[in-house]
Amino acid sequence: MKIFVTGTAGFIGFHLARRLLAEGHAVTGYDGVTEYYDPALKQARLALLTKESGFVEVRAMLEDAERLHAAVAASEAEIVVHLAAQPGVRYSLEHPQSYVQSNVVGTANLLEAVRRHPPRHLIFASTSSVYGGNSKLPFAEADRTDAPISLYAATKKAGEAMVHSYAHLFGIASTCLRFFTVYGPWGRPDMAAIKFARAIVEGRPIDVYGHGAMRRDFTYVDDLVTVIRRLMELPPERGRPVENDNLSAVAPFRSVNIAGGRPTELMDFIGAIERAAGRPAQINLLPMQPGDVVETASDTALLRALVGELPGTSVEDGVGRFFSWFKTYYGYA
Repeated sequence: MKIFVTGTAGFIGFHLARRLLAEGHAVTGYDGVTEYYDPALKQARLALLTKESGFVEVRAMLEDAERLHAAVAASEAEIVVHLAAQPGVRYSLEHPQSYVQSNVVGTANLLEAVRRHPPRHLIFASTSSVYGGNSKLPFAEADRTDAPISLYAATKKAGEAMVHSYAHLFGIASTCLRFFTVYGPWGRPDMAAIKFARAIVEGRPIDVYGHGAMRRDFTYVDDLVTVIRRLMELPPERGRPVENDNLSAVAPFRSVNIAGGRPTELMDFIGAIERAAGRPAQINLLPMQPGDVVETASDTALLRALVGELPGTSVEDGVGRFFSWFKTYYGYA
């Protein structure tokens, strides 16, 4: 297959592209390699991808509509996976325009490109943050998502709405994936796993918000990629719902949660890093940060109805694999 993936220098995009290339597919990767975090990590990911003969790299921003349209056209993609975005909840408090430009304007540019060169399936990466202030747990795809509590979540909700409109207007089969707390090797340095691991091995204290009483539905990155790979083969079709579906009544469009479905106490996640590092953490317990939620938990009934049994890497095993990569990549071995 020919597949167009945005964000291939990023955490999830890198892992997905690597899996697709290993399966023998042709992948066009589109990424601006921004400086939101250390570009050296992005370059290291890309260096592994560019070794593969099936990989074509396009280095450009989503905001560059002309370059984006040309790249989509040249790829002749059967499937488009839109993972590139400005991530992070806390960063959005200080840099709101970067979220609007990348996540809203950039997504609109991609939608115009796929309107002109329609694939058989468009996949859009959203987030569990769209559930915002919902108190009902676990979060199910049919739950309301009109109360985002961060700008990041609001821009992803806007992206979902735009994707739905293009699915309705132009018949583009589209799936929005709501990711829940993804972690693993090659992760972003602004994510909790690397922040905690680095502080623990260096003997520095870690800041734990919500006084440590938070829970997250952690999702190991290889499990996430396995599920995305299965969903790529399942473009939504109007009038053909499955059990627990939220298939749109007016478009070939659905949203799907991707998570392990096993929420874990944040302190237990930290404990797994402590065991991998072989030393205890020094912990500063702090109040909740603006834009954060106390707990995330995914209803995975729809996901299981679509793809069958889910991969189930435990937090202990996933953290162990993450930490092995971490200490080697950052020179702590």
